[in-house]
Amino acid sequence: MIQRGIAKGIPIMFGYLPIALTYGVLAKQAGLTVVEITLMSVFVFAGASQFMAASMMALGTGAMEIIIATFVLNFRHFVMSLSFMNRLKGFGQRWKVPLSLGLTDETFAVASIHTKEAKQEKGAYFYAALILTAYTSWVIGSFMGGILGDIIPAALSQSMGIALYAMFIGLLIPSVKKEVKVALIAIIAMLINYMCQLFMSEGWAIVTGTLIGALAGIHLLGDQEA
Repeated sequence: MIQRGIAKGIPIMFGYLPIALTYGVLAKQAGLTVVEITLMSVFVFAGASQFMAASMMALGTGAMEIIIATFVLNFRHFVMSLSFMNRLKGFGQRWKVPLSLGLTDETFAVASIHTKEAKQEKGAYFYAALILTAYTSWVIGSFMGGILGDIIPAALSQSMGIALYAMFIGLLIPSVKKEVKVALIAIIAMLINYMCQLFMSEGWAIVTGTLIGALAGIHLLGDQEA
């Protein structure tokens, strides 16, 4: 189970490393130290929030504003955690709590594809190995980015962010192959997010698109297992 979890986490690792490196470089240029950059990845482990926080710090934004903004941006994690915990009904609390803390968009997507492990005796080890593989790569990549922050040009580091979109597409394709309606749900969420950004903040637009996309998924997929 551990080997299978690591194997499934390797694609996420390759996607995370350049993104974490980019975060580390941008955070360094925003004035954070290598220690602060690394500890943020250790305790936060949320790429979008860390990018936004680093940008807001560079602008001199207050701590409370950053906390509220990142809370809104990551509100979708409540929905993902509830869905993930519902899948892990056979696991004890000693597994559920740490596993929920390691959820990201990518680990949640991969875990949602591999549902049979949740019903197996050692299934918790699969999800733990998956999450730890992603988590370790993110922390290491952040540290490396902080070290290289004074070397890599800002234009180059920003261009590396394209890896994030490629990774999301790579994670979406297996689900679409399994159920074509998943593609429609993704399109609905994307369009809602785009339209909402015309008259509300990016954070609220993401939350709205996620919630409406989830409701669309409930309607389109019905009782099918995600």
